[in-house]
Amino acid sequence: MSVAYSAGRLSLTLLLTEAGKTLGNAHSLCLDLTIKSQSRPGQPWCRVQGSLDTKPFLQCDSDSNKVKPLGFLGKEVNDTKVWTELSQTLAEAGKELKMVLPVTKLDKKETGDPRILQVKMCCQREAEQCSGASLHFSLNGWTVLLLDTRSVTWTVIDPGAKSIKEEWENNQELAECFRKISTGDCSYWLREFLEHWENMLLPEPTEPLIMAPDISQSASI
Repeated sequence: MSVAYSAGRLSLTLLLTEAGKTLGNAHSLCLDLTIKSQSRPGQPWCRVQGSLDTKPFLQCDSDSNKVKPLGFLGKEVNDTKVWTELSQTLAEAGKELKMVLPVTKLDKKETGDPRILQVKMCCQREAEQCSGASLHFSLNGWTVLLLDTRSVTWTVIDPGAKSIKEEWENNQELAECFRKISTGDCSYWLREFLEHWENMLLPEPTEPLIMAPDISQSASI
């Protein structure tokens, strides 16, 4: 195992660990996209699941073209403006990724068809500011690339993904799509959803406790 590969795996582990932290005032929003280069009739070529602080709150696929709310948070926010904006952006991102998937392959490694690209996009928010944003790419089960979109730093996890990195770096439209969604849109969605999420976690007001009369004492009187 090469030093570069080990370093890449360590960077990935550390970053994904940070993305999953929800201690204190830190919160995270993650969107998992699965895109197929080919799909059978009646089967979606794109699936998405979203989670806030590791709790799923939405899912959708390319067949229904509708985002399905999950859990209490999903039901709370599915009629909001940000929910509609999220749905449209996810649909556009899926189309962009599907366009590059047919020519995306690992060096010296047979990926086969259909090709399946998995993208995990996460952003973190702490102290009311964006504290991190990243994209993690896997191809047919192989973890290949990691993009820290705040610093625009690519980490090659699989040595065979160097050509993919170069191609995506040169694809300005795709690179801008990655940057905009993960650092801009994702942070905005997280902030908006947090307002609903934190309100739901507030303890409900309780009525003052009224003690029941002592029946035994009343009877003796």
